[in-house]
Amino acid sequence: MKVLLVIASITFPIIMFYLQNKNIKFRITFNITAVISAIVFGSIASTSIFQILIDNTVFMTAIHAIFLNLFFLITGAYLGVFIVYRLLILTMAER
Repeated sequence: MKVLLVIASITFPIIMFYLQNKNIKFRITFNITAVISAIVFGSIASTSIFQILIDNTVFMTAIHAIFLNLFFLITGAYLGVFIVYRLLILTMAER
């Protein structure tokens, strides 16, 4: 499973790079998805921290419940792949 995650984090940005070179609509779609993912990711993180502060629970143990949120995991995974994709674009532009 770990190998699959590493392979996916390498292949998906390469596929995204190839697609955005084929059609500009892919670039726009990837960027809009990243903005929405960042908003969802940040909102989930901030509301989880706020709830922990309101409940006055132990922060270091309670915050890990955020990893059970599927939307948090999906948006975080997309942002990770998107950052590698943008770094790939930057690298290709500088050569």
